Amino acid sequence: MEAMEIDSQKIHQRKQSTYLSFDESFEIQKETYTGQQYSQIYFARLYKMRTLLYSLVPNWKPRLTVCTVLGLEQGKECIIVGTLYKHMKLKPCILDEYSKERSSAPLVKAHNFVHPDDCLILEDESGRVKLGGTKLSPLLYVTGVVVALHGRETSAGEFFVEDVLEAGLPPQIELPLELREDKYVVFVSGLSVGSTASNPLQFQLFVDHITGHLGDDEEQNIAAQIVHVVIAGNSVEIPHGLLNGQNLASKDQSSLSDPIKELDLLLTQIASGLPLDIMPGSNDPANFSLPQQPLHRCLLPGSAAYNTFRSCTNPHCFELDNIRFLGTSGQNIDDLAKYSEGKDSLDFMERTLRWAHVAPTTPNTLGCYPFSDRDPFVIESCPHVYFVGNQEKYETRLLKGSNGQLVRLICIPKFCQTGVAVVLNMRNLECHTLTFGTQFS
Repeated sequence: MEAMEIDSQKIHQRKQSTYLSFDESFEIQKETYTGQQYSQIYFARLYKMRTLLYSLVPNWKPRLTVCTVLGLEQGKECIIVGTLYKHMKLKPCILDEYSKERSSAPLVKAHNFVHPDDCLILEDESGRVKLGGTKLSPLLYVTGVVVALHGRETSAGEFFVEDVLEAGLPPQIELPLELREDKYVVFVSGLSVGSTASNPLQFQLFVDHITGHLGDDEEQNIAAQIVHVVIAGNSVEIPHGLLNGQNLASKDQSSLSDPIKELDLLLTQIASGLPLDIMPGSNDPANFSLPQQPLHRCLLPGSAAYNTFRSCTNPHCFELDNIRFLGTSGQNIDDLAKYSEGKDSLDFMERTLRWAHVAPTTPNTLGCYPFSDRDPFVIESCPHVYFVGNQEKYETRLLKGSNGQLVRLICIPKFCQTGVAVVLNMRNLECHTLTFGTQFS
């Protein structure tokens, strides 16, 4: 009788996909800190981006010569290439921290530091020059972006900008034509296990759904087409009040470790049936500065026992069936929102692609490791899918480049606040959301 019952149940075979990781450039292994300054990462960025921009100039302005800042001549039209520096009136200064007690009014707005009086300066190895004109808006640009500018030096010593050339979307590998079947990748972020906003039942519903333990035969068939899960940062929330440098009481030690243990139990359920990538975020027990290194496997012993489990860097770059994915846990976009203006997070994401740099505000306002010979955040190959975690709401856009590039931009909302996960169909790069609620009427 039991055998007959088993035979009558339809068993769904989970689809598979080939996986390649490109996180090596974000891993800090042979790097040694010898007191090097951050100027070296700016030099590495300028050298890399300038070589690219020089190759684009002949098609952009073939009749103009390229000058250094020091070689500018008053009134002579030319092109200069360098790194933008944004002088900001409201940018927080460490010295202001000491004056706050004496100031009754708040010094800056908490969410955005843009001011109408902000101005841009272009800098190369030879010198720096203030930029004028309306072609280059200080509202849209941030410190660290490398551009080519067409213009002339004025009698006031400014460089009057007439046109701007950005790096643009990098070259992209062709989308595979043979992918004619539905295969899904699930993105989730901001689980914040251990926080007051986190709902364990909500996350358990998510786990049961994607592993195929919920729903009827049709829903289980769709769940079997999920080939990968990506968790984009802020998976746990540890009470910060306990991390004050003092010895912890035993009850406090458990409140530090319990959220991680709870996360491990849930991830083990996913890893037992699905390939899983987990990235660190700003709240996770990982290094603070970008690129964040993988969460240590000892933190998650249950899930780490499975070969389907991968602890990854932030940013994270990988390929599934020759479709390239690039994503972060959100720090790069959140920082851009503080120091420039845009309609939404997708605007900032699009700019990072057009600037060919994942995190242009590093190391100025966003912490990063002081690389001495390279800048790992330069985007050399355009992704097909570009995702950012821990955003306020789900948003998506299909971005088309000038050379036929096609990129799906995805903002992944915080799961603990919205109960929303994002599902991408690799066949056509279309997206939809899964929403999990636990309210009873």
